Amino acid sequence: MPDKAQTDDICLATLRDTDRDRYLACLLSPQEKRGALAALYAFNAEIARVRDVVREPLPGEIRLQWWRDLLEGNARGDGSGNPIAAGLLNAVETHHLPRQTLVDMTEARIFDLYDDPLSDRNALEGYAGETVSALIQLASLILSAEDAAKSAEAAGHAGVAQAIAGFLLLMPIHRRRHQLYLPLDILSATGLDRDAFLKGEDKPRISAAIEAFAGLGLEHLAKARKTGSVPASVFPAFLPVALAEPVLRRAVRAGAAVLDTALQPPQWRRQIKLLKSAVTRRF
Repeated sequence: MPDKAQTDDICLATLRDTDRDRYLACLLSPQEKRGALAALYAFNAEIARVRDVVREPLPGEIRLQWWRDLLEGNARGDGSGNPIAAGLLNAVETHHLPRQTLVDMTEARIFDLYDDPLSDRNALEGYAGETVSALIQLASLILSAEDAAKSAEAAGHAGVAQAIAGFLLLMPIHRRRHQLYLPLDILSATGLDRDAFLKGEDKPRISAAIEAFAGLGLEHLAKARKTGSVPASVFPAFLPVALAEPVLRRAVRAGAAVLDTALQPPQWRRQIKLLKSAVTRRF
């Protein structure tokens, strides 16, 4: 069984392959916190990509149930043979992370396994709150339990903005598998339904829907910034949020082209953006 240092290294190496942006954010965080952050982020990457590694929902639910059982102490075995699981449990114990928040994060990912639509903005914000916003808040607890509560409101809004940016980045992939995270109430307001949007023919209305969706992300980003300065001690948890605005603004400009166009800026630009955010403490 690997020791803690080996587990930390494995989690970091895994994260480098599964979530390069959060891997870089780890490297810009205090060294003594990197292991726990890497384990948390690697766990998030594992549950976020379940649909990508299964062909049917049921095997995906079984994978997610294993993580839930692990967090609730009901898993077969102790998880020590899985470095990410071992690292996550160590982070939970060391930093007193709320297990229920992690369980809720896992449960929320069941939605990803199916093609059911998000009914409205409230449903979208609820999903983002239990996934991305929760991840920011958990990372904040690792960085500073004392200061984490001060940034809870910022984490809530920032997580929604980051989630929407992520959905826009993945829209070509989601469209191919008939999956859509753009809420139905936004579609209805632009005169579209789910099938018409995914068909991709009504470019003007699709562009209007994309603009409204990205605009919602920008609105939440602005609210996150208006909550006041995030304490320096927990700011590294917000570093990945700095990458959301360029994606949201490119989506507004691209409109319907988002269905087929890669919005992701090149890696070197994202690295510079993260470094600048770390120096200026602005996301």
